[in-house]
Amino acid sequence: MSNRLVLRRRAFLGTIAAVGGGMALGWRIPAPAYSQGQGQGVGIWVSISPDDTTMVRIARSEMGQGTFTGLAQLVADELDANWNYVRAEYVSPDENLANKRAWGDMSTGGSRGIRGSLDYVRKGGAAARAMLIQAAAQRWNVPATECNAANSVITHASTGRTLRYGEVAADAAKLSVPGEVTLKSPAQWTIIGKGVKRLDTVDKLSGKQVFAIDVQLPDMLNAAIAQCPVYGGTLVDFDADKIKSMPGVRHVVAVGNDAVAVVADKWYQAKTALAALPIKWNEGVNAQVNSAQIAELLKTGLDAKEAGLGQKHGDVEAGLAHAAKVVEAVYAAPFLAHATMEPMNCTAWFANGKVEIWVASQNGDASLAAAADAAGARLADVKVNKLHLGGGFGRRGQQDYTRQAVLIAKQVPGRPIKLIWSREEDTAHDFYRPITQCKLRAGLDANGNVVALHARLSGQSITAYQMPSRLENGVDRGVFQSWSKEEFGYKSIPNLLIDHAMRNTPVPVGYWRGVNTNQNAIYMECFIDELAHAAGKDPLEFRRAMLADSPKHLAVLNAVAEKAEWGKPPPEGVFRGICQNYGYGSYTAAVAEVSVSPKGELKIHRIVAATDPGHAVNPQQIEAQVQGSFVYGLSAVLFGQITIDNGRAVETNFDTYPVMRIADMPKVETIIAPSGGFWGGVGEPTIAVAGPAVLNAIFAATGQRVRTLPLRLSDLTHA
Repeated sequence: MSNRLVLRRRAFLGTIAAVGGGMALGWRIPAPAYSQGQGQGVGIWVSISPDDTTMVRIARSEMGQGTFTGLAQLVADELDANWNYVRAEYVSPDENLANKRAWGDMSTGGSRGIRGSLDYVRKGGAAARAMLIQAAAQRWNVPATECNAANSVITHASTGRTLRYGEVAADAAKLSVPGEVTLKSPAQWTIIGKGVKRLDTVDKLSGKQVFAIDVQLPDMLNAAIAQCPVYGGTLVDFDADKIKSMPGVRHVVAVGNDAVAVVADKWYQAKTALAALPIKWNEGVNAQVNSAQIAELLKTGLDAKEAGLGQKHGDVEAGLAHAAKVVEAVYAAPFLAHATMEPMNCTAWFANGKVEIWVASQNGDASLAAAADAAGARLADVKVNKLHLGGGFGRRGQQDYTRQAVLIAKQVPGRPIKLIWSREEDTAHDFYRPITQCKLRAGLDANGNVVALHARLSGQSITAYQMPSRLENGVDRGVFQSWSKEEFGYKSIPNLLIDHAMRNTPVPVGYWRGVNTNQNAIYMECFIDELAHAAGKDPLEFRRAMLADSPKHLAVLNAVAEKAEWGKPPPEGVFRGICQNYGYGSYTAAVAEVSVSPKGELKIHRIVAATDPGHAVNPQQIEAQVQGSFVYGLSAVLFGQITIDNGRAVETNFDTYPVMRIADMPKVETIIAPSGGFWGGVGEPTIAVAGPAVLNAIFAATGQRVRTLPLRLSDLTHA
């Protein structure tokens, strides 16, 4: 199907290849791969063409969050490149495999796209810069120490002679990669920390950008799929003869043991025929499961004796027993779908034991492995073409859709098959954010200080569902996100217990943008607000006292309070809520301003959000990420819910699973407050403060506590 690269596996440290007067540079890399027909070297981190075009090679995935641009900034800054010449392209997973995974982890999730690879990509840029300077110095016959580089130009300081990067790239490519390089200090950065233009904006605005769903190939057929609507059910039979005469239909095939697909000339033909296909399912043991049963199951965990320990110090029960006042509340958050704008899809071609796929994936290595396994092919016989994602949010780390596309293509060898899930399939067969409930109890002394706090989580475990071998003595550490000893800011509480009663269901769960941080922040920050009011104290001052030993938590809290003018009365009819959180390596806080009419009509007017990610690679992108995270987080809080009836999802499209619209969106004011010294995440941390800030503001407006989500199910009417 394509001019496949013939990849050589010989490896040694610091090999460089020059092709066509250009340069391919890497940092601690094996020998580059070659196309024997063209003799073109494939670089590892950056290649420079004679016209100074600087191509940065990216192993992570771009799904709108700006990873392409952010990683390129890291490399370009250490390289001292002219940003106007910088471009970016994907490293293919098969190339990574053939080079003994020289590019490392290709997974993009957990807000690790930049912070998970910043060290070695920066070294790659610094090594390239050193080699370019050395090549220029050799041409001039001067010491390299007399030369410097800036904006893709090397200058000999004493004579003023200059050479462009593109002019010396071929010579530099013949040099050895330096064993050690010194990275710039933040004070020396010229591109890192700047709001440079994104590398993918123009192509997206012009329609030139090809997403996976846009792929068109010669002789391509299209597939629509139906999976057993009940989780855990299987396919029994289907009557292909009933639809084979329908327009465009070419094949009807089983896909694994729980799905059937129709392959047709056009996707709409496949979808139409699939709707008419008689299918018999074995719905299995989960056919009677419903949301009410699941809720009751979770309730059993709230007071269960057995629970996995997240964090403990002091004696909570003794503290509660001697408290002047005890406050208790139970919160609940539902299953949530990812609702990516681009539904799951993958194009696959299979012939003669070889596989090629075109896919939007958050983990290219996993896509390669899934394709090989589905085809029964060697890993070396799989080629993966990565494309930009029309939304990921954790969903595209799973590879079920990749596997299905290959299974279909294997039954129609020699022709590319593009599988597209319908929106209904995409919503009903997600790996949902886990459902949880949380019971919180706290004791206050006579002065309104918290003397004891117990937070008991009850709910499903992603690790138990997907990777049970990674449980630690039956405990899922991931459920305690933002509540671990290192993350939890309220260190002044003398008696603390945080634990989790695992209550798993047959509903599939997975990583959803922000994962457990989101609901944990709602539970804790809304309850802290309850405690402040029970103590008769201002919610800001109450938190300030409790965060005295957590200066970075306190700093972002103070930043939003100052920006929102917390101490001044808001406009008439407008009420404020405040919160703070730590997650994914970053400190965040928010103030929301809302109004609620007597009829219960909610209007979110404004949110002030602060984030301290340590270092801010691109402030412009961070601001966009904060705004986007509030769209996503508020969509969940206001509207998001997947309910289960007869073992299947009730909500299957945007009419029943709504998301925020422009009219719902508040004004967002972003404070970026990097304190330096660490690299935190950006894409997920601020989602966590969207919900509690709004919920706390609703209480200020109405006197009502909303403890069960989504908000659309609550009656906010008030006198």
